[in-house]
Amino acid sequence: MDKDFLLTTDTAKHLYHDYASPVVTPVLDYHCHINPQEIYEDRKFENITQVWLGADHYKWRQMRSNGVEEKYITGDASDYEKFCKWAECVGKAIGNPLFHWSHLELQRYFGYNGYLNKNTADEVWNLCNAKLQEDSMTVRALIKQSNVTFIGTTDDPIDSLEWHQKIAADETFDVVVAPSWRPEKAMNIEKPEYLEYLAKLEAAAGMEIKTFADLKAALIKRLDYFNANGCQISDHSLAYVMYNPATEEEIEAIFAKRLAGGAMTWEEELKFKFACMMFLGKEYVRLDWGMQLHYGVKRDNNKAMYAKLGADTGFDCISSYTPSSELADFLNALVETDALPRTVLYSLNPVDNAAIGTILGCFQDSTACAKIQQGSAWWFNDNKQGMIDQMVSLANLGLLGNFIGMLTDSRSFLSYTRHEYFRRIACELIGGWVENGEYPNDEKVLAKIIKGLSYNNAVRYFGFDL
Repeated sequence: MDKDFLLTTDTAKHLYHDYASPVVTPVLDYHCHINPQEIYEDRKFENITQVWLGADHYKWRQMRSNGVEEKYITGDASDYEKFCKWAECVGKAIGNPLFHWSHLELQRYFGYNGYLNKNTADEVWNLCNAKLQEDSMTVRALIKQSNVTFIGTTDDPIDSLEWHQKIAADETFDVVVAPSWRPEKAMNIEKPEYLEYLAKLEAAAGMEIKTFADLKAALIKRLDYFNANGCQISDHSLAYVMYNPATEEEIEAIFAKRLAGGAMTWEEELKFKFACMMFLGKEYVRLDWGMQLHYGVKRDNNKAMYAKLGADTGFDCISSYTPSSELADFLNALVETDALPRTVLYSLNPVDNAAIGTILGCFQDSTACAKIQQGSAWWFNDNKQGMIDQMVSLANLGLLGNFIGMLTDSRSFLSYTRHEYFRRIACELIGGWVENGEYPNDEKVLAKIIKGLSYNNAVRYFGFDL
């Protein structure tokens, strides 16, 4: 992977090196899962396994596919043993983005230009671990050398935001680390632990929650607290975007039933969640927040492993049940109540690309440029072909020039190379169109488009002060 990796035309090379490279245009990571405490404390990692494999369920899935015993993945094997097992696996990952990401990270952060496999495992292990002891490899240093200006973490309504406050007060670190509102635990009324969660929400909001109206009041208190601490984005993880309207009386009855220990029917669950989304949409408009909707995933499919390891451990898949009609009806319901915020739509099912592209155009208006966005290729689609398919579909049906671009969606401080990966693929795609005569070779316009989808569009869209 040389300096022109993934770039085959002169135009693509020019666009990337002069306008898209993270050296030239900063990185804005508006959605990730990293721990703000580690940023504040400026954690220094002991070894490459802690950075690479500690919480990376993408890698865990591939290791299982290579027949690796679970003790070398999430078990009690040593960090060295786990790394060696990953090294054996990555050599087989031809065509997989994990191969590209891993080697970009080795190049950019460790200066290693070789090929990681079982034969080079010791060499890479020793090189990386020695490098990680340098002051240039602390969490804050990694963020700064990656040219990151903004990090949006993922935070529950009950979170204290203590670490965000401490980072904001630290004048020695100028990267914005802002919370993002992730309220799914407050909405997941069907979960066995729901009542326990409500007790925690009561404590955080300083009030009792005995009715659905109380729940909304408690959430408003927490929304205002998040807003006061720099939050500008919400994020929702949904099985799918539902449209199940019900009266306020029905929702109160459903909530009362759950408080009394009753089990939820499927219809009751959907009505409750729809009511929550309608309420929250209006609040996001009040606060001028953006709303992200991630849907199309079927989670925790291996029940035995879920019982052993919990969620987000590599046992999720694409759901084929992602009805575009209900998504359109949901957005329309928000419009009818003046409650449609700036909205970013991510479906895990690539079949939904065209549907999303057509839905976007139904709800755009003059209150924001590209108010309704198709989000970047997400999770299982976060690969070369997935990115190309998403961008081509968006270009066919919308305005690619307004696209807000890439995010890491990661738990690793080395994942900023995913922005580089995306930018190279985007420049190759657009550069090819230019050289094919499908778009004029207009330097000023192309520079604006490339810098826009790399960074500037997201800054404008979310209203970040950077």
